Amino acid sequence: MFKDFPLFPRAASTVADQIDTFYFFMVGVCGLLALGVVCFIIYFALKYRRRHEDEPVSKEEAPMWLELVWTITPFFILMVMFAWGAWLFFDVNRPPAHALDVYVTAKQWMWKFQHVGGRSEINSLHVPVGRPVRLIMASEDVIHSFFVPEFRVHTDVLPHRYTYNWFEATIPGTYHLFCSEYCGTEHSRMIGSVVVMEPEDYQVWLSGGVQGSPAEAGQKLFTSLTCNTCHMDAATARGPVLTGIFGRERPLQDGRTVVVDENYLRESILNPGARVAAGYQPIMPSFQGQVNEEQLIHLIAYIKTLTPPVGGGLPATAAPAGAATSTAAPPPPPGSDSPAPEGQDPQ
Repeated sequence: MFKDFPLFPRAASTVADQIDTFYFFMVGVCGLLALGVVCFIIYFALKYRRRHEDEPVSKEEAPMWLELVWTITPFFILMVMFAWGAWLFFDVNRPPAHALDVYVTAKQWMWKFQHVGGRSEINSLHVPVGRPVRLIMASEDVIHSFFVPEFRVHTDVLPHRYTYNWFEATIPGTYHLFCSEYCGTEHSRMIGSVVVMEPEDYQVWLSGGVQGSPAEAGQKLFTSLTCNTCHMDAATARGPVLTGIFGRERPLQDGRTVVVDENYLRESILNPGARVAAGYQPIMPSFQGQVNEEQLIHLIAYIKTLTPPVGGGLPATAAPAGAATSTAAPPPPPGSDSPAPEGQDPQ
C-alpha cells in the first residue's frame, strides 16, 4: 500500500504493510486532533477576546454532555489504538512454526550469521523469498540493534541472552542492514545487507562452501568438553537427559517450571547454578570463559537435534528437564522419578 510512497522505504516483508497502516492511522488521528485543538484555540481566542478594558468577564461552566464527549471520545480512540497495536505486536512476535532459523551474533563492529545448514557469513545475510526466517540474536559485547527498514524489523541485540525476531521477505533484492543502537566509536560502520533470493538460487548458494553444520560442530565440542560423561540417556546419569528436552516444560529444584529454549540452554551452560533441574544437585561447573558465542550456538544447535527415536518417546529419565551437572557427582536421589528435569546443564 505504501511501498511507492517516496518518503518511506519500500515495504518488502509480509508485516511491513500492516505496520505502515497502523503507523499512518496513529499519525492521522493525532494530526486531526492536534489540528482540531489549534482551530478551536484560534476560534475561541477571536470570538471571546476582550474588546475593551472595562468589559465584564462572564463565567460559565461547560455543559456535562460536552465534558463527557471530550473525555469519552479520546478514550475510545486510544483503546482502538491499544487493541490494534497489541494484536499487531503479538502477530509480529510469533514466528511461524516452519520458520528458517538463523543465528545472529553482533560484535563491535560487525554482524555474524550462522545458518543451520552450515554456511556462515559476515555483514551479509542471504535468505529465500517467501520463507519465514527466525533470527536468534546475541551480542558479544555491548547492546546493538538489528534494523532492516524495508522489512520493518527492529530488535535490540543484548549481551548474555538471546533475543528473537522474524520476517518473511516478499521481494527479491538487496536491503540495507543497520545497527540502530549507538555501540561505540565506529557505530556508523556497523552496516550490512540482507540478500533476498529466489528459493532455487538460495539452495544453490546454501550448498556452496559448507564445512559442516553447527550441530555437527556442537557434537564434537560436546564430547571434547566431556559433557557426554554426565548427560547420558540412562537412569544413573549424573546430569539430566538431553534427548528431546528442547521446547518442553521442565520442573526445577525450587518448584518452578521453565520451558527449555535457547536462553535456558545458554544459561545452563554458563551459569548452571541459576536454575537447577528437579532431582539433580548443582554440581555442574560453569563454562563461562571456556566457550565463546559461536561455540554456544554450536552446542545449542546440537542439543536441539537430540530427538527421541521415532515411536520411542522420551527416555524414562528425561521427564523433568534438568539442569544438573557435568562433573562427578552422586546419582539422583532414590525414588526421584523426575528424569532429566530441565535444569541446568545442557552441557
